[in-house]
Amino acid sequence: MRSRRSPSPPQGFSTSWYGEIFLNPEWRSALFASVTLALLSAALAVAIALPLAWFLWRRVAPWANIFQLLGVAPFTLPPVITALGLLTFWATAGFYGQPWTAVVSHAIFFVTLPLVTLSLGFTSIDRSLVEAASTMGADDRTIFRTIVLPLILPYIVSGYAFAFVLSLNEYIVAYMTVGFTMETLPIKIFNALRYGYTPTMASVTVLFVVTAAVIFSLVARFGDLPKLLGAMSSDGK
Repeated sequence: MRSRRSPSPPQGFSTSWYGEIFLNPEWRSALFASVTLALLSAALAVAIALPLAWFLWRRVAPWANIFQLLGVAPFTLPPVITALGLLTFWATAGFYGQPWTAVVSHAIFFVTLPLVTLSLGFTSIDRSLVEAASTMGADDRTIFRTIVLPLILPYIVSGYAFAFVLSLNEYIVAYMTVGFTMETLPIKIFNALRYGYTPTMASVTVLFVVTAAVIFSLVARFGDLPKLLGAMSSDGK
């Protein structure tokens, strides 16, 4: 079932186009696919970045920077290059078109974001706290659970939020991996444009902008925004 067409150009303002996102089965399915993909891929990106950031913080050595470089590489490359690489990999492995490959692909593509926020979070930890806990007999697991995790929790949430928002809006990687088997909202918009423009497409764009604004506002309100933006404190730490 295709979306309803409006006069061109549309006359006036109507909230019915926003309602169609949730009431039209095709748009609702695309919305569910986008949200599910963003939720799962952001969680996987954090799960990859957390132990990597923990390792880089505990192992202060020049060779450890190699792992950090591997973590930021997917995001620094042009998206189309990363997408083609992932397409080739999944096609060769025989998993092309599987929905879970989009989750893994987005997690790899956006792992840089939680890696950066978590690295900033770890640098804000006073190492003397960890040394004191170790002296008192606490093992690495106990130190991480009782000291490190509570201190870096805002950075985990921030990294998850950044990855979620960008995954929700990402088109190229999703299209290259599952574009013919799973339709996210960005892919749905692209496919629907072949049949003409509808205000529902603009409504989806507004929904994306509002969602991003709300999430980033919450990060700014409850997170350490100056630290996330790379600002240094007055004492240089």
